[in-house]
Amino acid sequence: MFPGLTSEDLSAALDAVAAELLEAADIDGPPVDGAALARALGVSVATDDRQRGRGRYVRLRGIRGRSARPTILLRSDPRPERCQWALAHEIGEHVAHRVFFRLGVDPQEGPPNARERVASHLAGRLLLPTEWFARDAAACAWDLLALKARYRTASHELIARRMLELSEPAIITIFDQGEVHFRRSNVPGRVPPPSPPEMRCWKVVHGRNRPQQLSDGMKTIRGWPVHEEGWKREILRTEVELEINDQ
Repeated sequence: MFPGLTSEDLSAALDAVAAELLEAADIDGPPVDGAALARALGVSVATDDRQRGRGRYVRLRGIRGRSARPTILLRSDPRPERCQWALAHEIGEHVAHRVFFRLGVDPQEGPPNARERVASHLAGRLLLPTEWFARDAAACAWDLLALKARYRTASHELIARRMLELSEPAIITIFDQGEVHFRRSNVPGRVPPPSPPEMRCWKVVHGRNRPQQLSDGMKTIRGWPVHEEGWKREILRTEVELEINDQ
């Protein structure tokens, strides 16, 4: 995102800013409520169902000479996780300058979409703080449903994607209506198509609407259903073995 800076530099800055915000808001464990966090940071939250996007960060003109008030305008949504993501993202917009400052980067000199990307990365770390999430994921052996129960303001998809931002090598695959919607790894290189064992795991989850786990040699494949009326989504996490070349 920023020339001359590593992904580790960016991650460290994002984690530090997210931790600062949660500490300032007196939030010391999950789940993180975006509305409570916004209020603690002095940001008002209001509803605007006329806007196209889910959330918008604005500064409303003050009354009788008062300074403009930072405000997040939310569009109503039946899915609470979407509202939580919108709140976290707009909080990220509000404090993105702190990340730029930590990195020693002038916001005006970054790529055109740098602020948006910083806000998105911050949103994930606010709803799923790295230190807490890494500890809890390891403690429950990466059980998506257990993590969702603990971090209930985050969506299943966000939880799965955040797994790829931790150090344990894995592939995350998301199927929507029987088609691969998302498949990525946190290991460098080309991600292969789903293997036969992965497909077997997916078919059980898809057809029987229950979690499934199986082994492919030394690797473990876990799958979870996220089914609702009229829509079937399944999420797979596949462990990846790193090849070590002796020099």
